[in-house]
Amino acid sequence: MSQPKFASFSRDGKPGYGLLVGDGIIDLSARHGAKWPTLREVVVDGALLDIAKEAAGLQPDFPASEIRYEIPIPTPEKIICVGVNFPDRNEEYKDGQTAPSNPSLFIRFPRSFTGHDQPLIRPPESPQLDYEGEIVLVIGKCGRRIAEADALGHVAALSLCNEGTIRDWVRHAKFNVTQGKNFDRAGSIGPWLVPFTDEAQIADIRLETRVNGEVRQSDRTSRMIFSFRKIINYISTFTTLVPGDVIVTGTPTGAGARFDPPIWLKPGDVVEVEADGIGTLRNTIADEA
Repeated sequence: MSQPKFASFSRDGKPGYGLLVGDGIIDLSARHGAKWPTLREVVVDGALLDIAKEAAGLQPDFPASEIRYEIPIPTPEKIICVGVNFPDRNEEYKDGQTAPSNPSLFIRFPRSFTGHDQPLIRPPESPQLDYEGEIVLVIGKCGRRIAEADALGHVAALSLCNEGTIRDWVRHAKFNVTQGKNFDRAGSIGPWLVPFTDEAQIADIRLETRVNGEVRQSDRTSRMIFSFRKIINYISTFTTLVPGDVIVTGTPTGAGARFDPPIWLKPGDVVEVEADGIGTLRNTIADEA
């Protein structure tokens, strides 16, 4: 049986969230918005599966074609991204170094992401907009110094990310990548949240990125340098993870920067990030107005 899919959206200019059923949306925000204004509050109360069960058998309130997808957790306290996390990705750097003993991390802001089926925005400052397909963990249980054995018990849901990057802007300073990772709407998260129920959902699944139908990235989560458990354990050592926090877990080899010459995203391109059991996140590319 497929997992329920929870989408955040705007419709007629008003924010909401709901369950996707076929080509339609069951409007959960109309039913539960007073108690849980967004999906973040639903996650905080551990109520995803409860409201899905309650909605079983309901008919959609309107077609999905009427909504604009937004990022699933609209105001997370933290969005923490993992850098090099696949063996072939480490080798891309050609620095002779073995895989690092600890994950590289950086922070992104919610404004740097857009939703499913919305354009990624190429800024006028640079043409070097690149893609990075990744799996997203949404934290559902507060924790500090979380043991690896307990780590997945702190995950509420899964999603996908195109961790869009302005490549030359990650080289603007000596030690940080913040600038190139945070241009407004350069990346995307979505299309929805899938409740996390079992490690088998993510232990060995295929993660693939396509540009205009051409496979550019493809790998399996079982090959990650740092497991999902290790990532949660490591991050929670220095910061308290809280419900609604978003962890973006790393991309396989094959980003546009690694081609010779590089292949940057341009207006009209279509990028799809797909993972088994989670879905497909799709975005076009547009220049900033």
